[in-house]
Amino acid sequence: MWKKPRLVPDGTRIRFMRGRFMGLIVSAILSTASVVMFFYPGLNLGIDFAGGVVMEVRTPGPADFGAIRAALAAEGVGTQGVQRFGDASEVLIRLGALPSETATQAEVTRVKAALDKAVPGSKVMRTDAVGASVSAELFRNGLLALGISLLMILVYIWFRFEWQFAVGAVVTLILDVTKAIGFLALTRIEFDLVMVAAILTVLGYSTNDKVVVYDRVRENLRKYKTMPLRDLIDLSINETLNRTLGTSMTLFIASLPLALFGGESISGFAWVMLFGIVVGTSSSIFI
Repeated sequence: MWKKPRLVPDGTRIRFMRGRFMGLIVSAILSTASVVMFFYPGLNLGIDFAGGVVMEVRTPGPADFGAIRAALAAEGVGTQGVQRFGDASEVLIRLGALPSETATQAEVTRVKAALDKAVPGSKVMRTDAVGASVSAELFRNGLLALGISLLMILVYIWFRFEWQFAVGAVVTLILDVTKAIGFLALTRIEFDLVMVAAILTVLGYSTNDKVVVYDRVRENLRKYKTMPLRDLIDLSINETLNRTLGTSMTLFIASLPLALFGGESISGFAWVMLFGIVVGTSSSIFI
């Protein structure tokens, strides 16, 4: 009878534990570098966390970014960025945080006046404003959400397995999260509430992957009571490798089109997901 081909053939016996020290060293170096990049150059904070105003503008034809920037400068508007958003006729204008609602409204009015002069017929599709105090609170809440999620994962794995499993999983997840933060700092993808959601999604996926490996380790501890622990861990990882790689590849292939063609609103989320899939899968095997 014909059998479907498997990503990892039955009977595969890769000695993963031989590379455990190298895996830990490489992971620690990358995580340390990520922590350094968190402070310098730092994250590219979006409006949710930095505060300010974002205006989405649609022009009658392909946008002339040079003319728009010149018109805004002539009106005395202090922009933090003018960039393409979606197709060639969509422009995203970012303004810094302003001290009051009145000042914000006055700045938005100046932007509209500048656009009317530089690009007649342009339309402001949306305007989002976040104050400095609100953005600081959102940033604290975002970090708090990450911390609480790690604590809940610790409790869950401790309850389901043993405390050693829980500590190992949470330490590995912290390494995964720091690498994701470093990826955001390196690529300059805006860090906003969507990115917090992306990191939490990566945490959930990575936890699920590790629980599968842990479950097989627990089964084999009962089945092979005299087997050396290092060999037993190697056996468990090999037995779950087909499932680990299959799930990761499926999720990676599903996320790739979103990263390439999802547009400004979703591509950042997808890129963090892609990076998290690679990091989470490798940590489930080597860490």
